[in-house]
Amino acid sequence: MLSATARNRANTITVEATEAGLPVAVRIDRRELRYGAESLAAEVTRLCEHAAAAAAARKRVLLARAGVPADVLDRLGLPNEACSHDIAPATWMQRA
Repeated sequence: MLSATARNRANTITVEATEAGLPVAVRIDRRELRYGAESLAAEVTRLCEHAAAAAAARKRVLLARAGVPADVLDRLGLPNEACSHDIAPATWMQRA
């Protein structure tokens, strides 16, 4: 099973997730706890989604190299690498 890693902008939360979005490793800097459980959970979930998209795009590349036709990859719903980067990074920082 493929996995990929995503980090927040501050590099204080790192999530490794499978192509299905299941986290296999989560690292959280203690400073992130000040934002509360709801915000932290939302950020971890967002990073899982980002990592899942990157892992799925990597799977598409590997299957394409193995000779799987593009139309089959499309029907499988595997994104291309460009799609995996379309998820905009979020930040908790606000303008003062």
